[in-house]
Amino acid sequence: MSYLAARSSKPGYVRRRWVQSVAALLVVLGVTTIFLIFFASNTSSFASERTVVVPRGASFKAVLDSLEFSGVLRLRLTLNLAGRVLGLTKTMKVGKYIFPRGLSNIEILNDLAEGKSRILVTLPVPEGWRMERIALQCGKILGIDTQRFISLCDNSTFRKELGVEASSIEGYLMPDTYKFLWQVSEEEIIERMVGDFKKFYADSLKKRQEELRFSLNEILALASIVEGEAVLDRERPIIAGVYLNRLKKRMRLEADPTVQYVIPDGHRRLTYSDLRYDSPYNTYLNYGLPPGPINNPGRKSILAVLYPEKHSYFYFVADGTGGHVFSRSYAEHQKAVKAYRRMRREAAKASGM
Repeated sequence: MSYLAARSSKPGYVRRRWVQSVAALLVVLGVTTIFLIFFASNTSSFASERTVVVPRGASFKAVLDSLEFSGVLRLRLTLNLAGRVLGLTKTMKVGKYIFPRGLSNIEILNDLAEGKSRILVTLPVPEGWRMERIALQCGKILGIDTQRFISLCDNSTFRKELGVEASSIEGYLMPDTYKFLWQVSEEEIIERMVGDFKKFYADSLKKRQEELRFSLNEILALASIVEGEAVLDRERPIIAGVYLNRLKKRMRLEADPTVQYVIPDGHRRLTYSDLRYDSPYNTYLNYGLPPGPINNPGRKSILAVLYPEKHSYFYFVADGTGGHVFSRSYAEHQKAVKAYRRMRREAAKASGM
């Protein structure tokens, strides 16, 4: 019998080989387990995509709760372990995510770290909205801090950084339909809206403004009044022309939207007592333009002020169909007002009011 054969037949040698085999098997099982933890699919077998929200300041535990609640996770424990082992518990990007099924732990964690599955949220901002209403819209749709949005609009240092030479950003937030990441910073939203206004207000418009001998703030103030009055696009240049005619004749503008801007309960039909409301914005009491814009006018109203229709109208009143009746004299205007009031009374009787 050879030496090797004799050694291999000893019980101790057999036991060592067995222990080595078991150890190797355990290593394989360990590697397999690690593979399953980090790479194997950990999303539930849901039929459609799942939306998950990661808010500002969210902890890793809160994100795990959100993933679990939305039905994305199959095994919370393994994702938790993978995140801690890989050090990816504090690298999550804020946003609204869309997760498909079949993702592994490492894919979920990398996605949260890179934010690649975040979706853009549509933010409509209609013409004529005030900055407070825009702030509420951003809070509702984008999940931002509405009060911080408003305070930034009123912050002189921030306005200066944006190149807005006015007492407020009111009037400089360009109405449009935007797309933002959910819970984007308030600064970024305002910067984007003001930036879009600046892109629109090109050198040719600045030159036209200088020809009219108005400041930018005055152009926007008048455009905001036109925005508050006009319903029909074709009437915007006519209405702008009316107010410019009144300014040239040193007549008060007597624009209802300027009073609606300052009275406590805002946008409603005005009473005679409202017209005496003490405010520099009240154009029934004060001559000239208000101190600044009363809303954020759209492109059409701004262009209407820069390129108004030339005519001899000084008055207008609603015609009851969305448009207006324009008049050259006060007597002519009074007839139009009486006709409008008569039409309103008849409509009220017909409806049983």
